Amino acid sequence: MFEKLINRMFRRNMESYEINMDELKIKQNKGAVIIDVRSSQEYNEGHLLGAINIPYYEIRKKVNSIIKDKGQEIVVYCQEGVRSKQAYKILKKLKYDNVFSLYRGLNE
Repeated sequence: MFEKLINRMFRRNMESYEINMDELKIKQNKGAVIIDVRSSQEYNEGHLLGAINIPYYEIRKKVNSIIKDKGQEIVVYCQEGVRSKQAYKILKKLKYDNVFSLYRGLNE
């Protein structure tokens, strides 16, 4: 019971653009592009099946050459949800309209 209270006090609520792992799988089955925004080393140590790697610090430079359709459904993820939240904001500034972030990342 104490753990549930702590979780409620310190975990933030999901934002409207964040999804859970079940929703990610549904979107992936419908053709969404899954982007792992962790470093290449982290990606090589293990990643979600079908995910492509565009490290957060390279997303601004590389995404336009990889995903040309600005309406393409995209889900970004990282380990804890921090870098993917930042990547989400970058993609929105680049005019990608259909972007989601995995809530709490792979820790979810």
